[in-house]
Amino acid sequence: MKSAKEILQQFWNHSNFREPQEEIIQAILQKKNTLVLLPTGAGKSICFQVPALMSQGVCIVISPLISLMDDQVSILQEKGIQAIALTSKYNQQQTVQAFDNLRFGNYKFLYLSPEKLQSEFIQTKISQLNVNLIAIDEAHCISEWGHDFRPAYLKTAILQEIHPNVPVIALTASATPAVMKDITTHLNLKSVSIFKKSFFRKNLQIQLIKTENTLEKLKSILQNSKEPVIIYTNTRKNSIYVANYLKHYNFKSTFYHGGLTLENKTKALTLWKNETTPIMVATNAFGMGIDKANVRAVIHVNIPNSIENYMQEIGRAGRDGKLSKTFLIYNNSTLLESKTFLTNTIATVDFCKMVYGKLHDNYLITTGELYEKTYPFNLLDFCTKYKLPLLSTFSALSIFEKESILHLQQNSSNKSSLKVIVSNRQLIEYENRNPTLEIILKIILRNYGGAFEQFITINENTLAKKMNTSRTTVFELLKQLDFDKIIIYKKASKQSEITFLVPREDTFVIHRISKNIEFQNKNKIQKARAITQYIHNNSICRNIQLLSYFGEQELQRCNLCDVCLAKKKKTATADYKQIAQQIILLFTKQNKLETNQIIENLPFEKKYILKTLELLMEKNTLRVTSQNKFEKV
Repeated sequence: MKSAKEILQQFWNHSNFREPQEEIIQAILQKKNTLVLLPTGAGKSICFQVPALMSQGVCIVISPLISLMDDQVSILQEKGIQAIALTSKYNQQQTVQAFDNLRFGNYKFLYLSPEKLQSEFIQTKISQLNVNLIAIDEAHCISEWGHDFRPAYLKTAILQEIHPNVPVIALTASATPAVMKDITTHLNLKSVSIFKKSFFRKNLQIQLIKTENTLEKLKSILQNSKEPVIIYTNTRKNSIYVANYLKHYNFKSTFYHGGLTLENKTKALTLWKNETTPIMVATNAFGMGIDKANVRAVIHVNIPNSIENYMQEIGRAGRDGKLSKTFLIYNNSTLLESKTFLTNTIATVDFCKMVYGKLHDNYLITTGELYEKTYPFNLLDFCTKYKLPLLSTFSALSIFEKESILHLQQNSSNKSSLKVIVSNRQLIEYENRNPTLEIILKIILRNYGGAFEQFITINENTLAKKMNTSRTTVFELLKQLDFDKIIIYKKASKQSEITFLVPREDTFVIHRISKNIEFQNKNKIQKARAITQYIHNNSICRNIQLLSYFGEQELQRCNLCDVCLAKKKKTATADYKQIAQQIILLFTKQNKLETNQIIENLPFEKKYILKTLELLMEKNTLRVTSQNKFEKV
């Protein structure tokens, strides 16, 4: 059997492990249950992948996101390691085949969601496997105190019942002491070995900036940035708006959010990874599994939902160990917006009960009934019909899904299709009478075969490019052809689907989950309060605040954050000559600078910098432009 280091060298091309990867691997090889708390980018996956490759059998990995599972499987397959992510893409026959490969095909890793694990069929198939390790990734999801609580994670302990002698490793990048306790309790990790690495990142400069003009400040930060950047926003709409705003000012940016198609997500990610567009503007859907070493800055232009989210997101900067910056840009408006958003997303027990009833009324489901079918669902239409607030209704639906009351499949997209329903002769006659429609018909027939025999999938964007016209024009032409009964045109629909998982019992169902609803609301409020307190605390080093939140005992000032730098400025002496030299040096990097840019980039008190600027203007070294910026004379 190859050693851990030989496996590391063979598949990862590394000669040594990072601290404490090797100790974790040895604990697993000794069949010990382990809890691993390592910061984002510290290499958690290697901790279970290496020992799994050193032992006979399959490693089962529980993971919360399909995209994360697919990324992990792709990375393993690129290394020549056989792995399967058992997602909703697999039908029954494909699932059976996948388990045959796991049993007889030298496959080493099975990734699946906690929800998928609840299937008795899947559990039976897992019982037939030779399992060498159980890995619970993003284990904080098992705790109600966690920021991503998923009730289905509570049921992952079924794996230990199926394979009681197999060691378990639980991994997370963000867990307070309360969450860590929940993980060990819910997973029944007795005699657990805990490996915890400090969240302190000496190469991260954390800065919080209060400004009335967020986008102007963003532009200022990005002015000299050439390496990859991630900008986090709080809504899909904002991600698009900020990306387009930056493009307008010639910044190479793209956007990413949960509502994009897989094709568009992949495209945006590829453009960012290869640095064609090095600035990624995204919601927190852009996160897990994103592993790019040279991200030089992470910028928040809205208030994060929690310290946990914030910590994970800023942890994506500077994984190569080089100095990197994180910025949280805020003002009174963004703080108020965050507070209002929280208020609007709280779904009380009574409100959940009302939404639950309206949902069933909407589909004419009576008490005690459960139809095993999926219903089309449009959140906006539903809220309009019953005069319900949008955000809190969505929160109620999220609660129902977490509690396994229903399943909401968001934005399931069908591609456009068409079928020609006239004969070839009739089509030619129609083209002769309608020359404006002849071009699109010829392009369709030339590029898509079988249109006379069956419905074919088409892409309106492709047709628009080939016709050198707009997408809107293509839609109108296809509608006209459909109206004239030349084709049947089915435009792509983008709608959600809802599946009820338990019979309708309004009072009983909501009463059963009422304590969970109240607890989650309280937890959400506490987390929002914690991030607000962090923003307002300008007296304690940012790193010390964050480390204290996660229960660390060894605290040290970073000497890099905005709080530490402000203290340095206050202690700096008023050496006007030295300040003047530093100001002039700034103009070697940029021709024109605003007053605030100069102040933020110098470790001196504001009043001394302003006095020095006056002196430099009196000596005709600097002047102010019509845009109220300083430039050298």
